[in-house]
Amino acid sequence: MSASLSSGTTEPGADRPPPGAELLAALLDGMDAALCAFDADGTVTHWNREAERILGWSAGDAVGRRGLAGWAVRSADAEEVQERLMSAMRGGGRQVHEFALLRKDGGRVLVRMQSAAVPGTDGRPAGVYGAFGEVHAQIDLERAIALSEVLFEDASWGVVLLDVDLRPTVVNVHAARSLGGGRTTLLGRPLGETVVQGVDELEGALQHVLAEGSPPAPVDLWVTLRTAEGERRRCWRSGFLRLASPLAQEPVPLGVGWLFQDVTEAKTAEQEAARLRFRSSQLHRAARAAAECEDPMEAAFAHLDFGLAGFADHALMDVLAGERLVRVAATPSGEPGPCSPENAGAGIPVRYGEGHPALRSLDRTGAVRASAGVRDAAAWAAERQWPKGAVHALCTVLRSRGRTLGAVTFLRGPGRPAFERPDATYAESIAVRVAASVDLAQALAGATDAH
Repeated sequence: MSASLSSGTTEPGADRPPPGAELLAALLDGMDAALCAFDADGTVTHWNREAERILGWSAGDAVGRRGLAGWAVRSADAEEVQERLMSAMRGGGRQVHEFALLRKDGGRVLVRMQSAAVPGTDGRPAGVYGAFGEVHAQIDLERAIALSEVLFEDASWGVVLLDVDLRPTVVNVHAARSLGGGRTTLLGRPLGETVVQGVDELEGALQHVLAEGSPPAPVDLWVTLRTAEGERRRCWRSGFLRLASPLAQEPVPLGVGWLFQDVTEAKTAEQEAARLRFRSSQLHRAARAAAECEDPMEAAFAHLDFGLAGFADHALMDVLAGERLVRVAATPSGEPGPCSPENAGAGIPVRYGEGHPALRSLDRTGAVRASAGVRDAAAWAAERQWPKGAVHALCTVLRSRGRTLGAVTFLRGPGRPAFERPDATYAESIAVRVAASVDLAQALAGATDAH
């Protein structure tokens, strides 16, 4: 073997790099962070492509140089920088430094470097390696990490990350509280297990974002939640962001980021204000229309017609004849239509059973609300002499000049919610105007009979 070496012959594979060297070189050049390494004497042994991109110095320019002085660091700063780097051989763990390096074109770059000792075969430090990046890039990364931590811990709005199957993968504290579950119990579960109503609209929005991208503006979504205390209806102002992998060459959706804020109180107040404005306008229009009616009963019908708009599906008017109620007007039982006379002049009393809401309103001299609930709605309406399809009712008394004249009944179908207390107040406002017209009609009729 010695003869062959002395004669200049070469052993097979003698010029090949050691096993794994190609893999090590590929790993170093593929790193997102710039990397350099020094031996115990401070000579550069490794320099990857990210370091070349940041500073402009190639591996051929850097490897083999003693220290960074005069080329990558100003001579005035070289001693301090070299000392800080090589101190990693004496101190345990990683050290973080910030200093300025020189680009090949003469410019300066402020970098943040993490350095650590490289152990030799005997376990003692044999050199130092450092991974560095531009400070502004590091700060941007830290800000992004800090932002994500704050969003998922202390944000005052809900933040939920969902995968492409629309199942939550990360839920922040506020969102978990709003959804009525724990941060971990909600993970991987379909939204339909928590959202009883409105889940179709929510999932439709999420699927649209996955397919088309983030919408330009937030949307208000009404949902009904299933909670331990029962069902709750809430309005969430929601923004959506499509999440894509930063590591893929082409945008690959990772899921959707959903940010929402509970605006139920504000939306409810807004809706209530709009409802009050509309109802006030209807009462005003009804008064003007009634003023043009020669027949007071036509004026009463006008008040009912204007009052029905946006309020109820049907209206019935019963007037006292002695001690019994007689139906004098009603809206069509099929398609919506104007209030018109019914059983005119017949004087046949309606067959209301004991405890009927209309009779109770007479006894109370006020409004009475009723709903079919879980009972058979058709049978419920038929028992009370109401049109088919009625599931919610509001009866209120007709009073004028201290006398009870009858009752008005407003009815809603299954597509509307049950009557509430503000609805009763509005119904009483309509009834006061109707009663005044009915009273005038009876007074005129009485005067005619006297003559």
